[in-house]
Amino acid sequence: MITAISPIDGRYATKVEPLIDAFSEYALMRNRIKVEVLWLIALSKESGIPECRRISADEEQSLRQVITDFTPAAAEKVKKIEAVTNHDVKAIEYYLKEQLVGSSLEDLGEFVHFACTSEDINNLSHALMLKDGLQILLPLQQQIDDMISALAREYANVPMLARTHGQTASPTTIGKELAVFAARLQRQLQQIKQVELLGKMNGAVGNFNAHLSAYPDVDWVRLSGEMITDGLGLRQNLFTTQIEPHDYMAELFDAMARWNTILIDFNRDIWTYISMAYFGQRTVAGEVGSSTMPHKVNPIDFENSEGNCGLANAIFQHLSSKLPISRLQRDLTDSTVLRNMGVGFGYTMIACQSTIKGIGKLKLNQDKLATDLDQAWEVLAEPIQTVMRKAGIEKPYEKLKELTRGQVIDAVTIRTFIEQLDLSEEDKQRLMTMTPATYIGMADRIVDFLK
Repeated sequence: MITAISPIDGRYATKVEPLIDAFSEYALMRNRIKVEVLWLIALSKESGIPECRRISADEEQSLRQVITDFTPAAAEKVKKIEAVTNHDVKAIEYYLKEQLVGSSLEDLGEFVHFACTSEDINNLSHALMLKDGLQILLPLQQQIDDMISALAREYANVPMLARTHGQTASPTTIGKELAVFAARLQRQLQQIKQVELLGKMNGAVGNFNAHLSAYPDVDWVRLSGEMITDGLGLRQNLFTTQIEPHDYMAELFDAMARWNTILIDFNRDIWTYISMAYFGQRTVAGEVGSSTMPHKVNPIDFENSEGNCGLANAIFQHLSSKLPISRLQRDLTDSTVLRNMGVGFGYTMIACQSTIKGIGKLKLNQDKLATDLDQAWEVLAEPIQTVMRKAGIEKPYEKLKELTRGQVIDAVTIRTFIEQLDLSEEDKQRLMTMTPATYIGMADRIVDFLK
């Protein structure tokens, strides 16, 4: 690992280890084996294909065992075959035929890969890889959303001075600002989950040409559709060329990139809150913040997450813009690009782990929050001029502008100004008792709407 070119396979290898079973070369081979085996079983159950006789329950079990028994060592055997064929899918076909030699299924050898083009096997395998990858990544993404949601509820009533354009602005609460991120991430997570994974099994250019030439009376749409939906848990796409058009992949990768972009936004805001001392970080024994400044506890987890989200998005955005494009009925530009799906997932996984670690180290500094609020009485210019408008007082905005802009404002300044206003006693008392810490609108109640 120390000699790996990619940090995913080197420095961060242990962090992404679960993705090996989803996106490695071995995983691709295993899924190809699965598709080929299930297609052979489907053919054997079709009465309109008598030459591919119906297999017994024991024979079906032995075929399925080929999938179960496909280990990395077996994958090395496929690689040896590929070294001769110079074709990865054909190597899978030959490997499977070898598994049938000497068994009762040997007579069905020529129905392995029957009427298939390589892309029939590959597109379904890639969809299965994405399905497996999502099962690994989605729980991490959900964990982040759950952690942020929990903090949002915990700090729903903790007032905080907001900043727009970097300047003091109407107060909010820590919880409400976190709830914004939780809701945004939650929405994109639903978008990711709603993407349907598609697949095709319709031959060289998507028309079942070879299938009909051998068995014109078989309902190939039904047969292949049942294998895709019932056997693999995917959705059949009939409208393809030689390749499944990859539009669903673009939808998925775009949704993943949007989720990552929101996480970048979260990381940056938390980083900024740490720099403002609104949050501190729990120290970890033995960790060093700076090689020369012993006092430092750097927000490295959020920085690491931001960087890895950016790398993931670079991959996802290329995948989503390139994959739906293919010259005429097919070219091979998608082949090498698809091999990098796991890279995008890998960088996203590293980013998620870093953010989770960073959130776990946060500790709120309520004293700093309170101090900043107490030094920002100018933010009450907004409610005062709004009530003045209600009362019909002339030029309220301009009067508050003259009072506050570029001036040092405190409680006495604000309350002296309020006292001389011609307002109802109710409005005047509400403004007189208002402080920056209590001027939070519905921030605390908005958190209650978080799902």
